[in-house]
Amino acid sequence: MPLTSPKEMFDKAYQGQYAIGAFNVNNMEIIQGIIQAAEEEKSPLILQVSAGARKYAGQHYIIKLMEAALEESDLPIALHLDHGQDFDICKEVIDGGFTSVMIDGSHLPFEENIALTKKVVDYAHDKGVWVEAELGRLAGVEDEVSSEENVYTEPHEAVEFVERTGCDSLAIAIGTSHGAYKFKGEPKLDFERLDTISEMLPRYPLVLHGASSVLPEFVEMANQYGGQVSDAKGVPEDFLRKAAKSGVCKINIDTDIRLAMTAVIRKYFKENPQEFDPRKYLGPARQAVKDMVQHKIKTVLGSSNKV
Repeated sequence: MPLTSPKEMFDKAYQGQYAIGAFNVNNMEIIQGIIQAAEEEKSPLILQVSAGARKYAGQHYIIKLMEAALEESDLPIALHLDHGQDFDICKEVIDGGFTSVMIDGSHLPFEENIALTKKVVDYAHDKGVWVEAELGRLAGVEDEVSSEENVYTEPHEAVEFVERTGCDSLAIAIGTSHGAYKFKGEPKLDFERLDTISEMLPRYPLVLHGASSVLPEFVEMANQYGGQVSDAKGVPEDFLRKAAKSGVCKINIDTDIRLAMTAVIRKYFKENPQEFDPRKYLGPARQAVKDMVQHKIKTVLGSSNKV
């Protein structure tokens, strides 16, 4: 089945009050684990590639891995650029076959963000490609994206931004953050702000970045087998289920996959110090990705049996 646009996915998700998982990919095992989980759950899927992943694996390799996955799957799958930093990167992946791009001008002043986003929208829409933009800024670090503080999205600015740019979906800031250390104290998201934006942009797909839950069992496993992932804290999963009922159609998940893989690999090496065959530890890591993604689809996103 060919790659698809997120449009139909989001239309159904908004109406059904569930979310589509957007999972970051870096290598073959991650892609296989995600696809296997979505196949079993009969869930639509967004696979997304960050600037860091493009540098690590290479865009050509990522696309060829995707083509291999599509030959074995009949799921609706979108291939998305995560955090495109400028027009040239977005143009390159659009021309390379991506069906969705994010242009991240959130670090720019409001008018400059509008101008950059509009430029990408004009090019992408001419090619039939979906455009996600971002207004507001998330704290934390993810690949080349970093900020020391959250800048929450202003509802009236969100409406103006969407109207003036024509972007198809909007990533908003309501208290999530990138990385494994999202909250120092009690986790809190600004659901009142989310509800206001959703009411002012009816039937418009909103996006949550920095939405990994950093499940404690994997933090404990990583630390038990030599890791130093102390005080890591993510977004509670019931918060994400609530967000999906308030206009959030796409939820980004990256850290949870990294953490699950790393914890399982650390455990394998500790228990099997004599092993050095990558297949022996990447196999369990792939299974950890599958289990994590399947858990997210079933119990957090609510996208099982939506194909």
